[in-house]
Amino acid sequence: PTSGQTNGQENGQVNNKSNGHVAGTVTNAASYQEVSPQEVHDYFLSYAQQKHMRGFEALTGFDHERKQVQVLQLINAFRFRGHQIANVNPLGSRRESNVAELTLAYHELSDSDLDTVFETGSLAVTGSLPLREIYQLVQETYCGSVGTEYMHIMETAEKRWIQQRLETARGQANLNEIEKINILQQLTDAEGLERYLHSKYVGQKRFSLEGGESLIPLLDELVQFAGTKKIKEIVIGMAHRGRLNVLVNILGKTPDELFSEFEGTKQVSELTGDVKYHLGFASDMDTPGGPVHLALAFNPSHLEIVAPVVEGSVRARQWHRGDREGNEVIPVQIHGDAAFSGQGVVMETLQMSQSRGYLTHGTVHIIINNQIGFTTSAQQDARSTYYCTDVAKMVGAPIFHVNADDPEAVTMVTRLALDFRNLFKKDVVIDMVCYRRHGHNEADEPSATQPMMYKKIHALDSTKEIYTKKIIKDGVLTQAQCDTMTRSVRKILESGECVVPHILPESEADLSTHLDWNYFVSDSILKDVDTSVPLDRVREVAKVFEQVPEDFQLQPRVEKIVADRLKMTAGALSIDWGYAELMAYGTLLLDGYSVRLSGQDSGR
Repeated sequence: PTSGQTNGQENGQVNNKSNGHVAGTVTNAASYQEVSPQEVHDYFLSYAQQKHMRGFEALTGFDHERKQVQVLQLINAFRFRGHQIANVNPLGSRRESNVAELTLAYHELSDSDLDTVFETGSLAVTGSLPLREIYQLVQETYCGSVGTEYMHIMETAEKRWIQQRLETARGQANLNEIEKINILQQLTDAEGLERYLHSKYVGQKRFSLEGGESLIPLLDELVQFAGTKKIKEIVIGMAHRGRLNVLVNILGKTPDELFSEFEGTKQVSELTGDVKYHLGFASDMDTPGGPVHLALAFNPSHLEIVAPVVEGSVRARQWHRGDREGNEVIPVQIHGDAAFSGQGVVMETLQMSQSRGYLTHGTVHIIINNQIGFTTSAQQDARSTYYCTDVAKMVGAPIFHVNADDPEAVTMVTRLALDFRNLFKKDVVIDMVCYRRHGHNEADEPSATQPMMYKKIHALDSTKEIYTKKIIKDGVLTQAQCDTMTRSVRKILESGECVVPHILPESEADLSTHLDWNYFVSDSILKDVDTSVPLDRVREVAKVFEQVPEDFQLQPRVEKIVADRLKMTAGALSIDWGYAELMAYGTLLLDGYSVRLSGQDSGR
């Protein structure tokens, strides 16, 4: 062909307008050089192959995108259901050994995908990671010694906050050596007291904490950590299990005083006749943030009935301090697993937790979950819910199930729970999964009703023994130092001295936390009291509540009530009960007393 030809498709030439990619490859538009038929054939063959490869790449890209979605679903599955296979039970059994949603296969992923890099979505890491690392991260976070339920919470901000805290920690408490030694000290104190009482007062009821000794480092951390958050008062409600241990090792009751109660030698001025594991106590503790006042409420044998009492006490203390946001006084409720799921007062108290008239801006609930209620341990006999804590979901409380044989995890969860409560002003639950080493009380033989469970329990090392081995292995302490710690605790108990090192004398306490109870105590309930007030005072009160703003339109029924009260004040109409009650409230307010109306009809 010549340069003057206009039909580029003739004689095998390709027009550069037909396909820019083809023309640019087959012929040089500037030189119009001749191209052989073979070259044209080879070119189109190559072009067809390239199109096939591009289609394959597109298909491969789609497959990766599909798997990317599956990876994000896998991450979310662990957030929802990882707790079901978490290692939270010291007895070793897991009710759900295989949850399909937590496997790679369920999400159409396989071992061949483990080295493929995927986006991590909202996971608390930046960028992308191989599936192998993503899978390991969610397992460490949600299936270790802590199993967390929080995806039922309605508020996105609360869920995201918990996600960030958990996924950043990856199941690790990251404690320093001093904190680890303190945990061992608390466990040694707890175990030391129980074993001392067991040997000295054989067969006497004490409702031992053994099997759940991690409650002591939990409460110690709660008090000390609360102090750093500027909390001034903690009011505790708990039943009998572990109560004596809490009195001695947390509130600072002297062993000597406790022993006198066992021996019946204590002089009791108030003739209550109550048993030692019902008695309350109050003390002041030194913390990094200043003094913290502790109050353990008196408790009857009626399980959980103390719960609303504690909430009412906290509400009153908050009001007394002007603490309208719950930043200075917090309630702590310690429950048993059977009572928490079985007693109706628990649900009633939870239902009031966010109501305007009763809220205390969040309670820290601690379950001593020894997996048995008296002699009932089979779930199908104990409750209808999956967990004993499921009732708390109705108020959107996060639930942290934690293995009591991992006291470092218990410490981590304690800090997390208190931070959540203080930030979001809502209830939070720590389900400390443990066991009961002895029977319901020390006179019971549990092997008669739970032979398999107690065969396993009798073979277990105590939490203190397990943690001692870990401390020694990590090089924090030597065996000799641990033995010295044990002997020191025994020596203090024998001396009868206080075992809590940071208890404060009254001279160093924050006296603003000490209420004047004499104000509430009269000489006798039979004493006559003059409640009359001058008539002028009544008219002063009536004048105030009968005033209606000029631009305010009263509802007709209310308008008649106000008009009738005007007549009552003038003496033209007999006084009714409603008028008399308002006079009582008004004159009390004038005298400087606070008045609280409680009940569905009281507002009317």
